[in-house]
Amino acid sequence: METLAVVLEEPEKISLKSMGLIDATDDDLVVEVDFSGISTGTEKLLWTGKMPPFPGLGYPLVPGYESVGRVIAAGKNVADRLGETVFVPGSNGFIGARGLFGGSARRLVAPSARIARISTGLAEQGVLIALAATAMHAIASGDGTPPDLIVGHGVLGRLLARIAVGMGAPAPVVWETNSVRRDGAKGYVVQDPAADERRDYRAIYDASGDSRLLDTLIGRIARGGEIVLAGFYDQPLSFTFPPAFMREARIRVAAEWRPDDLTATLKMIEDGRLPLDGLITHRAAPGDAAAAYRTAFTDQTCLKLVLDWSGA
Repeated sequence: METLAVVLEEPEKISLKSMGLIDATDDDLVVEVDFSGISTGTEKLLWTGKMPPFPGLGYPLVPGYESVGRVIAAGKNVADRLGETVFVPGSNGFIGARGLFGGSARRLVAPSARIARISTGLAEQGVLIALAATAMHAIASGDGTPPDLIVGHGVLGRLLARIAVGMGAPAPVVWETNSVRRDGAKGYVVQDPAADERRDYRAIYDASGDSRLLDTLIGRIARGGEIVLAGFYDQPLSFTFPPAFMREARIRVAAEWRPDDLTATLKMIEDGRLPLDGLITHRAAPGDAAAAYRTAFTDQTCLKLVLDWSGA
């Protein structure tokens, strides 16, 4: 089989080309992709060439880990999944390119166990499931204390806030320095950090990816408070010890989502407690991928850009 795929040949060099696919096994699904999202976190680091050393990383590669489509073929052990609408968190089934991520393609081959069935009605909003599960993991992997301060009102920050509200927790405060991104709040308040004088937050979740903020955040927590690093950081993080010592600060790194996080996220979406509207702001055809990736990473009005493969 072959597929049309976005290929990152080297930093800042994107092309759309035909790629060979590995043969599907008895436990694999073949998915025809309708929509794939562009991540402004890890994919931006790949695009700029600033991604820290990571197992399996290299160029050329097929980016993307936020794909939604339909199962068009299934191995004999998973034949009952034929026709499902699914979310695919990437694929490593490409010939001639690395598939560390591997979701930005018209057709994908991946193990059935990694592919989640979703509601057909989600359509393009299904690409947000990966970030929503990441936000869910950031909260669930700790002691259960939801955020009362979230730093950054990008897609991840908004999902953290929406999940907290959907869980019935008190509405968090969200900091955003960019006035363009302060709108779109659902049941919580977004403000400029310069206008906030509080210094008793119990749980601060950083979704900004800014490695320089630790000292500022430590100065805002209550004694015994926790700072959760929910973003992805390309620079070393450091902090001044005495203020952290005086507050008995805790710092936790939230890693990738797990299957349980995905299950919990899909349940919240199905129950209507986690709305996904208003988060996709830009759309593009795969043929315009080079311009689309640049827009996703440089346009401050762009929250989430989706590639629409339906006409590819």
